[in-house]
Amino acid sequence: MAIKTDFLVIGSGIGGLSYALKVSEVGEVVVVTKKEDSESNTNYAQGGIASVVSSDDTFEAHIQDTLGAGDGLCKPEVVEKVIKSGPKYIKELLSVGVNFTRDRRGEFDLGREGGHTRKRVLHVQDFTGREIENALLRAVKSKGNIRLYENHIAVDLITEKSSKKDIKCLGAFILDIDENKIDTFLSRIILLATGGAGRAYRHTTNPRIATGDGVAMAYRAGAKISNMEFIQFHPTSLYHPQGESFLISEAVRGEGGKLKLRNGKAFMHNYHPLKELAARDVVARAIDSELKKSGDACVFLDITHLNSDFIRTRFPNIYNKCLTLGIDITREWIPVVPAAHYMCGGILTHLNGTTNIKNLFACGEVSMTGMHGANRLASNSLLEAIAFADFAAKSSKSEFKKEKGKRYSGVKNWETKGRFHKKEWVIISHDKKEIQNLMWDYVGIVRSDRRLKRAASRVKIILKEIEEFFGLNPVKEEVVELRNIATIAELIILSAISRKESRGLHYNVDHPERDDKGWKRDTIVQKEDC
Repeated sequence: MAIKTDFLVIGSGIGGLSYALKVSEVGEVVVVTKKEDSESNTNYAQGGIASVVSSDDTFEAHIQDTLGAGDGLCKPEVVEKVIKSGPKYIKELLSVGVNFTRDRRGEFDLGREGGHTRKRVLHVQDFTGREIENALLRAVKSKGNIRLYENHIAVDLITEKSSKKDIKCLGAFILDIDENKIDTFLSRIILLATGGAGRAYRHTTNPRIATGDGVAMAYRAGAKISNMEFIQFHPTSLYHPQGESFLISEAVRGEGGKLKLRNGKAFMHNYHPLKELAARDVVARAIDSELKKSGDACVFLDITHLNSDFIRTRFPNIYNKCLTLGIDITREWIPVVPAAHYMCGGILTHLNGTTNIKNLFACGEVSMTGMHGANRLASNSLLEAIAFADFAAKSSKSEFKKEKGKRYSGVKNWETKGRFHKKEWVIISHDKKEIQNLMWDYVGIVRSDRRLKRAASRVKIILKEIEEFFGLNPVKEEVVELRNIATIAELIILSAISRKESRGLHYNVDHPERDDKGWKRDTIVQKEDC
């Protein structure tokens, strides 16, 4: 079945929903989402959204903090445009019903997180992402010309090309998970807003759906992929058998939380003057170093010195989650470990959200805009997503005017011939766990040339097995995600191997110094046979 629309949005986080609302002003919109509409990395963002809204803050301070965290690879013009637009987007979120937490005077209750020199993080207690997501969903569902397809996963982009440099996106083949069939979605303009790829690693704060689908699809279609070696590991993920994918927000340290070893000794003063408020890459490597020295499975985050009523009010989500696991954070330390959290690389985009593929746009974590450089500053992700959703929407409307009179190109339906149940799933059923373990052990917080080389050779074999299986069997959600995870793993490894230095989130013991002369530039990967 062919489903036709003016704008196809793949992903339902803050970027995808914001974009859908804006382009719906000029045409019909279809939003495709893998699971329930609110399941996304946005929904799991506890900390907040950074923006200059206080008289004690300045745009220049926020810009310098962002550039500092990015370790020389941020694009200054992107950083400046996004940050100076921040107050505008805060007003937009307020207008759709996001009620940011305020203090007794009625002013925004601003938090401070790692790498920030000012208090500038707006939040809704400790579930900011969820509140933004719900507000945007309500606005989207109120629009009569936006259709939402839940439980649909994109398999591959549909393109036509005359050369490697001349590729046009026409839509996507999308699997209806409930009906177990692939439909053809055709559109004049396509936006990828599929989020990150934390599930390529054993330990992650990301939800189960974060399997790198957008980057993997775009790469297979011929898009340029940039800076995939820069994977941000959040320093403080809850370490508990039943606490999978649960983040202990940066804001906990921002409010005075102290990192300690099992014996009660603090250690961050040995690594950075800002201690617990150092940038995430510094804190994550510090914890990794201490765990390797001690042999312990985790370190601890202590906020028991804070007022118990303040803890319950400021962090109700974290408090209640930990309490269900038998940890009262007002009286007990929180066991934490670093975990894969955010992908600073992605589909290479210009300042207007365009990619090297005509009519294909991207925003949010799936994209590499130049905002984050080699390391994202805390709480800049939601700001970047909503900013680039706006930039992309403006550019998309302009492109739509050019495409509006054109007919949809003829596209063949998904080919099912030659696909039969081979009942060989057992051969590759272990591949997902193997990839996750391999990525954690060899392509994690600290890397080496030898580990990367070993990871590359193994992932190449696994990916070949998966592609062969994918081509012979009926398409299932699990296989689509596994294929994407393997592709993401290969992209991260290839990018990490190519960068012969240590910078930001990429630390290689064989190249421990930053090399501005040779490597103050982006890593770009593009499929040769696209």
